[in-house]
Parts: sequence; structure tokens; C-alpha cells
Amino acid sequence: MGTPTSIALESERRPPARGSSYADLLRRIKTEGLLNRRRGRYAVILLVAGALLAGCWVTFVVLGDTWWQLAIAVVMAVMFTQIGFIGHDAGHQQVFRSRRANYLTGLLHGNLAIGLSYGWWVDKHNRHHAHPNDEERDPDVDIGVLAFSAGQARSKRGRVGRFIARHQGYLFFPLLLAEAVQLHVASVHALASRGVRHRTWEALLLGLHIAGYLTAVLLVLSPVKAVVFIVVQQALFGLYLGCSFAPNHKGMPMLSDRDRPDFLRRQVLTSRNVRGNWFTDLLLGGLNYQIEHHLFPSMPRPNLRRAQPLVRAFCQEHRVAYCETSLLRSYGQALRHLHEVGRALPAPTG
Repeated sequence: MGTPTSIALESERRPPARGSSYADLLRRIKTEGLLNRRRGRYAVILLVAGALLAGCWVTFVVLGDTWWQLAIAVVMAVMFTQIGFIGHDAGHQQVFRSRRANYLTGLLHGNLAIGLSYGWWVDKHNRHHAHPNDEERDPDVDIGVLAFSAGQARSKRGRVGRFIARHQGYLFFPLLLAEAVQLHVASVHALASRGVRHRTWEALLLGLHIAGYLTAVLLVLSPVKAVVFIVVQQALFGLYLGCSFAPNHKGMPMLSDRDRPDFLRRQVLTSRNVRGNWFTDLLLGGLNYQIEHHLFPSMPRPNLRRAQPLVRAFCQEHRVAYCETSLLRSYGQALRHLHEVGRALPAPTG
């Protein structure tokens, strides 16, 4: 059984241009052993995350038909996102040396555990890594409901689409409440359209998740409580997931085919790091080291913190702007960018 290819890893596999800045940085990173797998750390991450998710479902069944289940919905939203981070790491080949092992890990944590197509997401995410913040090529800035450039804002059609784009700075977080539903729908659509390799296995595991999730909720809870539980759990899952990815690139420079930065500058200048401590690392699944992650996608999550001082010093040495800020400031920068882009649309007349 083959596995999805990983475009984002090509820069680490192929020898960079001799004498390039990235080649020099890559040599330093390899010398420090920062691309080596961290099997022990990932064993702990996998066991703890699996145990906590299983504990959520056991507690859900034990509690029975009560409104206290909304507390479980909140915890389960957190765990779904943490499980998603593991799928992200597996997609970048961070967890195991074997592609097959990473692929199976991604399937179990993506399709089966949280109901998202791993194969579809890997393809989408690799295109993002290859072309971050590129208006024509990055799928993460090709979102129908939002505009990330003045050109995208002006291209919006219809009263609703233009209204959302004009006020997107205010609507961004409320819109994230629907993010999980959008990802579930996109996963089902991708599997139905034959665009995913090994879609039989993916569809089987995704179907098992949907059937198991709905069966458990509907058997344990009354209809009204079941609907409220699903809405709360999925809305908070989408919000947490979106808030984890939003600080990474939103509000950073947008690129087009006319821009020709080298690999190092393309990845660094379009990415933003979030300053923090071990709790920030846990909360954001290591995505707070977005610059290091984009430069070295296969670097295991536990090594990102160790790589940061080296990368930051290297960027200063080569006069490459290195953006790092607090979590709240990162949201502020992203929202200001969305607001400024929305202002490109003229106010409705008549």
C-alpha cells in the first residue's frame, strides 16, 4: 500500500543549490541532529492523547443523559484538535521513519478518530507548504468566504459574499465556529470525487467515525441534548483548530507569480512565530514555531523549540526579517489585515 507524496519535504531531501543560504542553514540543523526522529517523545504523545480521548468517551457513556455532557463536549473539542496535531505531524513524516507507519497513524488519527480525510488534507497542506501565501497556488488563502487580498475582496459576488468580505475582520472568529463542519464536508466530497488515493480505506474509516460518533451520542442523550452536544463540540473543535492555524500566516506578506524569493525567504517572510512557553507549545501543537516548521517540515515537533534560536540567529545574520510576537498580538495583526482588505470593497449604495 503506497502513501501520499509529500511536496513539502523535497527541500530537505534534494541537495540545495551549493552555497545557498538555505543549504548553509540545513547543514547546521543536521549537525545539531534536529531532524532526527524523537520516538520516545512521540510514544508519550500518542499514548497520552489516545488515553485522554478514550477517557472522554468512557466518561460520556458513564454520565448518561445529562446537561453535564456539555463539559465533555468542551474537553472533547480540545482532544479532537490535539489529535489533529498528531495527524499533522504524521503527514509531515515527523513521527516515524517509515512512510507506511506515518500514513497509518494519519489515517487512525484523522479519518477514524476525528472524521477528517487524511489523504485529502495532506495533499492540500503540502500545496500550502510549497506556496505559502501565494494568491494563485496556496489553497489556504483560496477560501470562498474570506478575502486575503484586495483583489480577492473585489472579486466577491453577491450581497452576502460582499457583506462578509467587507466585515470579515469582525466575523472571522464567529466563522471559525463552522470550520469543523466545512472540513467534514470537504473530506466527504474529496472521497466521493475519487480524488484521494486509497479512498476505499479512507472512506471506510471515515464512515466508521461518523457512524460511531452519531450512534454513541444518539443512544446516550435525548434528541435535544444530542443536537446541542454535537453543535457545541463541533463548533469549539472548529474554533480551536482555526485559532491554532490563524496566527501562522494571516497578515503576513502575500505573494504572486511575479514574486521570486528564494526558498528561505519565501518560507520565513510569509510565516509568523508565536512567543510563549511549554504551555503555548502544547496549546498550539508546535505550530507556534511556524518559521522553523516551514523551513524544515519533517523536523519532529519536540525539536522545534531547540531549532528556534539557531534559525533566528541565522536570519539576523543574513538580514532576513524574522517575525515573532505574542499570541494575542498575532490575532490582532491577522484581524487588522482582514479588516484592511475588506475596506477595499466599496459600501453598498441604494
